[in-house]
Order: sequence, then C-alpha cells, then structure tokens
Amino acid sequence: MLLSGGVNFKKIFDLNISLPLYSQIIYIYVKILLMLKKQLIEQFRNFYFKNYYDEMETLIEHFSVFGGLDIEVDATLSIKELIHTHIIKNFDILNEKILSLIGHDPINIRLLQALAVGDRRIFSAFKRAGLNNGNGGGALEFLQLQGLISMEYSREKHPKDLYPNSKLKRELARHRISHKVLFNHPIIRFWFYFISPFKQKIQKGELYDFFSFFDDKQSQYTSLVFEELSALLLNYNLRDAQILTSGSYWNMNIEIDILTITNKGDVYVGECKWTNHKVNKKELHKLNEKCEKLGLKPTQTIFFSKRGFSKELRSLEGASLALYSADDFKALLKSR
Repeated sequence: MLLSGGVNFKKIFDLNISLPLYSQIIYIYVKILLMLKKQLIEQFRNFYFKNYYDEMETLIEHFSVFGGLDIEVDATLSIKELIHTHIIKNFDILNEKILSLIGHDPINIRLLQALAVGDRRIFSAFKRAGLNNGNGGGALEFLQLQGLISMEYSREKHPKDLYPNSKLKRELARHRISHKVLFNHPIIRFWFYFISPFKQKIQKGELYDFFSFFDDKQSQYTSLVFEELSALLLNYNLRDAQILTSGSYWNMNIEIDILTITNKGDVYVGECKWTNHKVNKKELHKLNEKCEKLGLKPTQTIFFSKRGFSKELRSLEGASLALYSADDFKALLKSR
C-alpha cells in the first residue's frame, strides 16, 4: 500500500525486521513527511529552536547538512562527528526512506546526484546524468510532485528576443535558456551530494573516501544553502516593500547570486561568500562590472559573508552598500 510520500509499507513489512527497528523506520518516515511540508525558513527556525546555537556560522553549517530533519544535535561536536552519529549510523533506515520517496527509480537517483553536484541547470543536469528530455523531464516532474525539488525560473531573455531583426551567430541562435532546480530540504541535497556516490563503501564501513570528499567539498556545498538563506534575509529586511522578483540571476555569460526588484523599481544586487576570507573591495568591483554588462543600476549592492569584510570595504558601507556577516542571520529567527 502506497501512502503520501511514495512509501511502500508492504515493502517495509517484507524486510522481516524486528519491531524496534520497524518503530525506528516509522519514526524517521514520519519525520521525513513532516519535513516535506515545511518551507526553508521554517526548517531553519525549527532547527535553531530545537538546538539553540550560540554561533550563527555553526548553525548555518549544520543546517546545510541536517536541515529538514527534526532531530537534536550537539552543537559542541564537530560536523563530521554529527554526520557519523545521525546519518552514517542510521544509513540503512535513511536510505530506505529516501529511496521510497523517489520510487526506488535509478533515473531519479542519477538526476538528483547530477543536480546536487552540478550548477543546478536542468539541461546540464540531464547531460551529466545521461538523460534526455523525455526520461529526464519525467523524473523532474515526479520529484517536484514529491516535494523534493522546486524550480527556479530563469529571467534571461533569449538573444532572438533581444535582437529580433538581427541575424545571430549560430551559437546565440541555438542557445537554450535553462531553468534551475532548488532542493527543498538540505538533507536531501546532502544525501545525493555526499552519501549516494559512496553508498557501497559506507555500507561496508569504509568511510575514508567519503569524509575526504566531504572535507574537500564542504565549503562549496554549504555556499548554496548560505545563498538561499541570504536571499531570505534580504527579503526579510525588505518585508515592507512589494517584491516583484527575487532570487539568483544567470544568463550565457554572467551569474549573480541575488537580484531582487521591487514594484517601485528598486534594484538590489547581492553576492554571497561562504569562505574563510574576508570580502574586500575587489569583489565590489567584480559585481559592479557584472551590473554594467547587464545594464543594471543597483539601488543597493549587498554582500553576505561568512567571515566579514575588509576595513576598506567597511568604510564604504552606507545607503548604496550593505554588508551582512553571519551574526546578522539571527534576524531570520524572528517571526516578523
């Protein structure tokens, strides 16, 4: 019998498991179903109030892994210790639940892995996963219906629309605008970014390659969750304005982490830096160059940084330049 979320209870009973383990499976299944109904901001707040972090940087780092799971974690432990305790030790249970959510379909697994590690663009994910528009599109629709992913639609205009009376170069004429995909829950992206590719070794207890890969890619992985939370923080601070469009912007040649436009024509452009280096004036010049190429005149330029800003950049802060560090994300914990 299939219930919401695609869980096959007959399959669970056929596993011939003990009652205590079965109870664990049901418990985690219910947690996952609850997770699927919550927006990212709710998940972030719930995770905080479940664990009460002192440091926002640590909260964001841990949320990028465990976000969406209603669990208590010890914030004093290292992220790798927590992964071992809450994910590796529960691998078989979590694996069965996640596979149930995606229908045990290898195509869905391939697509989710490609989306997790790639640039999130649909066509490049299809190519990475070895899928076409048919089977890839079907998998994409299924995963959306399951509540695991959502679309981030491109705001790029096709060269044919920009230059309707011009003969375009073949490269421009054949350009395909590609939408992107967002994972609705950090834990699902974490699973297909880190866990799924090392599934067989993890099952054997061989964890060296997995943790080595995690060490190498953790900062890059966390940066997307930080970007999503940064967009939420900006929208929170603009809550009295009417936002017409918000999110990342990309076209053939340029990507900007955040581009938000209000009904009054105010333009907010932001970049997010989850690195161990302070953001300096050079990054401001880079962002200004992107805006010039796009013909944008920002009302305000914003930087979100894990580790703060150089003194030179701080000296420029004002109405046209806003700087947010990790501690500023405490604002997201408020209900209004």
